[in-house]
Amino acid sequence: MRNLLCLLLFLYSMMAYSQDSITDNSKELPYAIIPDYPESYSAGTIAARVVDGLGFRYYWGTEGLRSEDLEFKPNEDARTTEETINHIYQLTNTLKNATLGKANGGDVSSENMSFEEKRATTLLNIKAASDILRTSSDEEVASYKLIFKRKDGSTTEYPFWNMLNGPLADAIWHVGQVVSFRRSSGNPFNSNMSLFNGRSRN
Repeated sequence: MRNLLCLLLFLYSMMAYSQDSITDNSKELPYAIIPDYPESYSAGTIAARVVDGLGFRYYWGTEGLRSEDLEFKPNEDARTTEETINHIYQLTNTLKNATLGKANGGDVSSENMSFEEKRATTLLNIKAASDILRTSSDEEVASYKLIFKRKDGSTTEYPFWNMLNGPLADAIWHVGQVVSFRRSSGNPFNSNMSLFNGRSRN
């Protein structure tokens, strides 16, 4: 019993350390600038570049959001900005899982995560997927699948094509909503950021 208690305390402390590390390292998160483009075109490098475009947009679309921005929604039937960010978080988990060959077992809860933790984890999900895609052969990209696992244990699989026009395009779409919402709540997107070049204009 004592050993079990010690183990549980150790695991709790590691989890707390992990969450603190995400917050402490928030200034070092990826996608403040877009990575340099690859030297050659392939299925993997092209897919990775689109993912990097999502990362850059998400970084600056969510940078400096205030509590009033997170609570904003354009009407009663719409999601709030934070609910939209929760959905983007889930989509990036799906993206990362496709490149890792992991099944998606339903929505990944972000209920107990702070906004800063969700933002950091989302950016790291995007970076992980991009890094895998960038070094993947055409054959490896063709083998990646979207796998959805049901409660009864059965699975449904879709080719990576569905990732491109589904969750990936959906995530970019929703980042645009976050940018629109934050403008409406009085905290517009940083106009110094060039989406074309992936850099600050200054």
